[in-house]
Amino acid sequence: MIVTVILALHCVAGALALPRLLRRAGWADRAPRRAIAMWLAACGSVPVSALLAVFAAAVPGPVVGHGLAGWLEICAAMFAGDARPDLARVLAALAAATSVVVWGACAGGAVLVGARRERARHAEALSLLGRHDARLGALVVDHDERLAYCVPGRGGQAVITTGALRSLAPEQVAAVLAHERAHLRGRHHLLLAAAETFARACPRVPLFAEARAEVARLVELLADDVAARRHPRAHLAAALVRLATGRAPAAALGAGGETALLRIRRMLSPQPPLGRRERLAGGLTVTLLLAGPATLAAAPGLSALLAHHCHAVLPF
Repeated sequence: MIVTVILALHCVAGALALPRLLRRAGWADRAPRRAIAMWLAACGSVPVSALLAVFAAAVPGPVVGHGLAGWLEICAAMFAGDARPDLARVLAALAAATSVVVWGACAGGAVLVGARRERARHAEALSLLGRHDARLGALVVDHDERLAYCVPGRGGQAVITTGALRSLAPEQVAAVLAHERAHLRGRHHLLLAAAETFARACPRVPLFAEARAEVARLVELLADDVAARRHPRAHLAAALVRLATGRAPAAALGAGGETALLRIRRMLSPQPPLGRRERLAGGLTVTLLLAGPATLAAAPGLSALLAHHCHAVLPF
């Protein structure tokens, strides 16, 4: 019962309080990759905790422990005369877990299918309006608006408009296209799809809404960092100044947008990388968010398993 209560409290507290705690992580902008992992791990821990709380309430720890010792024992324990009333709770827990998994799968499928359709429509338009520039390694579109973005997915490609080419110096063009290729190589659209799935499945949960916005911001910082490994930060910052007002099409990842001002400041005033303690703390946080609920839920069953074996070996 205690495990059930703790898991339920973690589920509620995680959904409501974790966004505020995660936003206070001052190192997030210095290590966007770790910050993305932390936000997605937090999102995953909430539904997992809810499912495990239902499971822990329906299936007693001794039943799990005996089941680990032998699958025949769990069948005997569940269908024995003295345990028969628990069968209804087990079936109810399985039904609840199945419905949650199916709901999440449907939300994820809707996100992926919708984004794929949008990208396919845009790619079809680009095939008619754009021309591939082998020197740039990108698709060039005749348009006065200054835009640089990428269309992810299978056969993904970087896109830049003639308006952007006219306003950017060659080294700035190279830097901003490196940013877009970082999105493509890192498959950042899948990270965005994961965050969008949580938000769409449970739109009123604060954690999921915050995670969607934060992951969208952090993937841009991550792509900036990858581009800055091969190009001077000043070139990328100058390109962002000229592309700040551009709006990428739906289902595409663009270099400009609402985060451009923050990213310009970040490029011009780089912060030191995380120290060993900060990296360790970040990794430990992600590990606890991912493995903590499962470990807590498994504790009663493991205790029963150990007690069963000790009793078998030392019958006194």
